[in-house]
Amino acid sequence: MSRPGGAGRIPVFLLTGFLGSGKTTLLNAALKAPALANTAVVVNELGDIGLDQVVLAQAADNVVLLDAGCLCCANTGALHETLADLNHRRARGEVPPFERVIIETSGAADPAPLLHILLGHPLVVSDYVLDAVVCTVDAQHFLHSREQHAELDKQAAMADRIVITKHDLADPGPAAAFLATLNPDAEFAGDAAAAFAPLGHARKPAPALETLGPIRPHGRPSGIRAFAFRPEPPVTWAGWAAWSRAVGERFGARLLRVKGLIRMEDSGEVALVQGVQGVFHKPQRFRDWPGDDRRNSLICIARDIAEDELRATLQDLNRERMAET
Repeated sequence: MSRPGGAGRIPVFLLTGFLGSGKTTLLNAALKAPALANTAVVVNELGDIGLDQVVLAQAADNVVLLDAGCLCCANTGALHETLADLNHRRARGEVPPFERVIIETSGAADPAPLLHILLGHPLVVSDYVLDAVVCTVDAQHFLHSREQHAELDKQAAMADRIVITKHDLADPGPAAAFLATLNPDAEFAGDAAAAFAPLGHARKPAPALETLGPIRPHGRPSGIRAFAFRPEPPVTWAGWAAWSRAVGERFGARLLRVKGLIRMEDSGEVALVQGVQGVFHKPQRFRDWPGDDRRNSLICIARDIAEDELRATLQDLNRERMAET
């Protein structure tokens, strides 16, 4: 039977969130949930002592601690090597069988470099498939902390699922309201089992454009906004190549994340498309729509880009063939 990640690959969940937001608490709860049995965990920490590994060792056997250091900088190469080694050890019976992998990043990590590895590195994509980016948000401190730490907005904006923590210490309502505008495509999960349940490629319909007004800043404006588009057919593979190249060159790292489901009329396939900071990865192809909504959808999470600037580029999606160079 194929794994839930599709094409026989192992689904991966990237767990991000700022320092003290409750990532390890969520992970411990996940490893005790019967629905999440047979989960392998890769933990990354800042510093020389892997305290999280000590905590997690009580809950699971499959805990792999990466070399000390932040994955978002000099240590990015360790992730693909760790995942490849973990899969080889699994095949040789050196570690118990696992059905999914959760990667816990350090609280200071920028998720973008890790997403590039999970979406595009050949040692990873042959055996693994990114299922969801899960972000923990501290109800008590998030809205105040984001004024000093820009990475909080970026982590939440790039997430597929958000878990608001510390309900016992603060009302989660204000943070939830802000996050629903910052990243309206994200799902909110109430517990660990829901946070790491399969998301796969069955995405909910894109929110209506009129619902995506200016983000309420709650302090320092981040410049991050979410845009939802319904590209008009026919969209072609040549059009997708032209559009992704054009926006990558024009907007670069300001285009934090792109994700969508689009029917390519020239092949009849439906493509799950993803891009991170202006770099686009090989789309996942399906023979038909994975859900009930059969309309093209394209979600763009951007920093300091106006809606009109992005909307003006959509005409490239309808190209019949690539322009001669």
